[in-house]
Amino acid sequence: MPVSAVISSGAAGTSGPGRPERGTQPAVDALAGTSGQRWLDALEAAAPVTLRAADDDSRVTATAMDDPPSTNLVANWWRALSPASRTSLTDDAPVVIGNLDGVPYAVRDVANRAALAAGLTDTDTPTALASMLGQVRESLEQAPDDPRKYLVTLDTRGSGRCAISVGDLDTAGDVSVVVPGIFFSVNGQMVDFTATAGDVFREQATLAPVAAPADGPGNAVLAWMGYRTPGISDFMSLDLAHLGADRLVRTLDGIRSVRNDHQPRLGVVAHSYGSTTALIALSSGRTRVDSLTMLGSPGSAVTSVDELGVPRGEVYVGGAHWDPIAGTGFFGTDPGRAAFGAAALDLVGGSDPADAGDVFRQPWGHNDYLKPGTASLHDVALIAVGRGDLVRSGHGPGDTPDDGVVQASPDMYLVRPQDLQPRD
Repeated sequence: MPVSAVISSGAAGTSGPGRPERGTQPAVDALAGTSGQRWLDALEAAAPVTLRAADDDSRVTATAMDDPPSTNLVANWWRALSPASRTSLTDDAPVVIGNLDGVPYAVRDVANRAALAAGLTDTDTPTALASMLGQVRESLEQAPDDPRKYLVTLDTRGSGRCAISVGDLDTAGDVSVVVPGIFFSVNGQMVDFTATAGDVFREQATLAPVAAPADGPGNAVLAWMGYRTPGISDFMSLDLAHLGADRLVRTLDGIRSVRNDHQPRLGVVAHSYGSTTALIALSSGRTRVDSLTMLGSPGSAVTSVDELGVPRGEVYVGGAHWDPIAGTGFFGTDPGRAAFGAAALDLVGGSDPADAGDVFRQPWGHNDYLKPGTASLHDVALIAVGRGDLVRSGHGPGDTPDDGVVQASPDMYLVRPQDLQPRD
């Protein structure tokens, strides 16, 4: 199945590249016209030839990616399928199954890797798309001692969307979803962003001796480039944050639905514009997490932690020295304000509780929070493994003055795109 067909195909036609096989068009049209449980039932009943045609139909794949059934419906539907049906769906409709929240992540990894391989080997794949897919392939590379990576999302439309998990989302006791800010694209930053998720994973793994008990072994960190982030022309708008928030809600609910009765300790780590996106998602009343950590946040319309689907005391905010974005309140209330109620991270430096002599350095600038060796990365890891008490101890809510919403500083407009990438 050529991935390029997902972009170029439509409903018309009966043969040729990117078009349904002869005789399948009525069945594909019927599938494209359904939604919710009926759409899932139609997928289950479809013959392999229909599934292959549907996987090349932009209407069907858009349903999976943009307007799918609820994650609980999908999870229950998948559990009830026979092994033969699961195999047929994964093999014959990899784009649909690979991007359907509520399907187990090991299955989605198999499906998305198949779609990735098909796109890379298809000689008709456009150059720009081939470059994007090459970045995804590079992001998935790992050394023999690296944790297993899973390709959770692969949407090749437009500038693309991608999510790669470092560690097993299906079983991990601690799950962190990392949400990026502006100027992030699959073709430009996915390799570095996945590497950053690996750094977070390794920092969490070192804290296993002091981690709080969780329902599952180990940890997983999801590098979630699951929404289109703003560029220089639209970073002052909240439109993409609202669209991203809807996708983030589905992602978080998908993790909950797949895990069923064995829920992980689920946290969101959101940077810059990604924190605004996360605040919108978690104030929607549609999802919940066990912790939220915001780094370099430009704020949002949310005025208090009480508006969030996060337990009291488990919302954290950090602003590095010389970060021109943190504390601006550009999109509304600065979450670093004392009245907001979040715990302020002490980013001056700190010690590993397992080794008091191991001191972590202070992060500097907007791009330094998740770099190895920083106090901020260590705090993020402690929160993720249920030891926010070690972060909160001695540090109260943010201490930004409460004399009104802080306005954006002129320095905000001097930050270059290359300064906002997560790694050097």
